[in-house]
Amino acid sequence: MPEICRFLGIVIAMYYREHQPPHFHAKYGDMVGVFSINDLKLIEGKLPKRVITFILEWTFEHREELLKNWELAREGKPLNKIEPLE
Repeated sequence: MPEICRFLGIVIAMYYREHQPPHFHAKYGDMVGVFSINDLKLIEGKLPKRVITFILEWTFEHREELLKNWELAREGKPLNKIEPLE
């Protein structure tokens, strides 16, 4: 699972050739969540509310980059790193 970003102890990654809808995986400690890029929401898993807030803020700022990486992942191409939340 290629890592595309890391901030505040959160690791953001995407799998290659994933199923729809466009999404990414976020890991925080032992917890994992799956986030919809288009809907800006947690669609699977469980994370602390504060962590979800940080991830959604980051997603909003980088939605276009995430969608581009989604297409690259679906094609099995290398993914681009994305800047962390500041």
